[in-house]
Amino acid sequence: MAMSAPLAAAPMAKPPAFAVCAACHATTPDARKGIGPNLYGISGRKAGAGSFAYSPAMKSSGIAWDREKLTAFIINPRTVVPGNKMPFAGQKNPKAAAEIADYLISLK
Repeated sequence: MAMSAPLAAAPMAKPPAFAVCAACHATTPDARKGIGPNLYGISGRKAGAGSFAYSPAMKSSGIAWDREKLTAFIINPRTVVPGNKMPFAGQKNPKAAAEIADYLISLK
């Protein structure tokens, strides 16, 4: 009997705090970029990679997105990538920021 490949884990449900992010960011594989880049598949992606018009600061940040970096960026984008062009002051609730990061990491 042949063994089948394990099924990929389903993405997490969008946390309520993601509503602010959703105004600019798509999260499905075939969605077009909008005001901000599509965040589908961001886990492990190099910051500033892709066809979106990223700031020079984002492109040269050297970041590969993981839970820790995403959470920190969501809390304070200007500190994590000084000079980035995202007009968002940050999610000041660390728990909500971590929930958003966990959701984004689940999008594979």
